[in-house]
Amino acid sequence: MITTPLDSAVLNTKEQYVFYHKMVDFVLKEIIVRIQQEQLCSQQEIVFFKQYSDLLLYSIEAMRIKYMYDEEDNMKVDLTDSGFPNYLEFRYLYNDLELRKQYLDKLVDTSVLKEQFLDTLLRKKQPIKKTELFKASSIIYYTSVERQFIFNRFVQGKILEAPKDANHDYVTSWSFYDVSHNRPFICFMYFNYDGNNAIKDKEKIYQTLKESADREMSLDTMAYNIDRKLIGIQPKHIKRIDLGPLHNVFAKDENLITHAILGGISSKTVSLESYAVSLTIDEVFSGDTFTEGGFFSKQTMQKWSDVIKQKYLFAPHRIIQLLHNQIPRSLDNLAKEPIQMADLKVK
Repeated sequence: MITTPLDSAVLNTKEQYVFYHKMVDFVLKEIIVRIQQEQLCSQQEIVFFKQYSDLLLYSIEAMRIKYMYDEEDNMKVDLTDSGFPNYLEFRYLYNDLELRKQYLDKLVDTSVLKEQFLDTLLRKKQPIKKTELFKASSIIYYTSVERQFIFNRFVQGKILEAPKDANHDYVTSWSFYDVSHNRPFICFMYFNYDGNNAIKDKEKIYQTLKESADREMSLDTMAYNIDRKLIGIQPKHIKRIDLGPLHNVFAKDENLITHAILGGISSKTVSLESYAVSLTIDEVFSGDTFTEGGFFSKQTMQKWSDVIKQKYLFAPHRIIQLLHNQIPRSLDNLAKEPIQMADLKVK
């Protein structure tokens, strides 16, 4: 994948890294609270959502440490209806940490670096060079960041047994970072299983989900692919959350909401920290069944409902006012009025 200047924005100062990380951290934590308050997800789904958000935030924090004093390279934030880091940034983290030992062997000993810093600051009365600070941040990066916590292109959640009064036997979740949109998606599947135990047969189920549901596609197509490939599984309900775009000062897409916010920032009617988050929830439910295949390869499949698509917008009160005043028609297709979030304040 080739990233061009039109596709991504480069964060190239320490202040921008700190600002961006604080914004994403604040927004994800706020959105979890608001989704729970608005009852857009069940309590179990909220737990899953938080776990995937934690992985995402951990990865973005790792990027901040990685690039903080790097004068040769910079982190790229996707601009095409995203607002999140370009997917390649996650791959770079993952590949870096795969070679952790080789990098650690090349790094300066921390005690030596501390002595050099103290000598520069106390005896020479000089500021520490950026190249030396980069060495220090590299030590922190390679010694503290754990590869297994990096948000990968596909992240599988556990299979859990459903409560006894539920109309399904199991629930599982997964998340993927779609490389065409550069946005995270979070999925939940409620299902029955004809086999002995879905938890014991989890590897087969996990592999099918990774092969059939690792990118953005029509949800009924995703449901059909899972149903067809997994003989013995009967999905009852599949739900997918499309998280984004994150409309903020770093974005430069053609989205009307983004343009309204950027216009407000440039005219100083709203602050630099202004933001809004679009979120879409798609759901399908199974109904009757039908038989597919020939005499020797018959398979009973689920008939799926039409995809229920609901769009939501989360933003602080001042931004909601701005959007109502400037682009009210763009809010008409929301499932409900924009959901109010707290203001972000960066000192």
